Amino acid sequence: MIVATIAFYIFAGVAIAAGFMVIAARNPVHSVLFLILAFFNAAGLFVLMGAEFLAMILIIVYV
Repeated sequence: MIVATIAFYIFAGVAIAAGFMVIAARNPVHSVLFLILAFFNAAGLFVLMGAEFLAMILIIVYV
């Protein structure tokens, strides 16, 4: 249970930071890379919640 909680906070923190960097980065290529990072972290959060199908759809459609 503790490992899942720590993983949740790591995924959520990185997703929030990546989302902020999407709008803060001046270079569009860097913005896209941060957006991909945010999507992967959102998929990680979906996996932690038990929604593996939704995580795979997020990766396949958006990345």
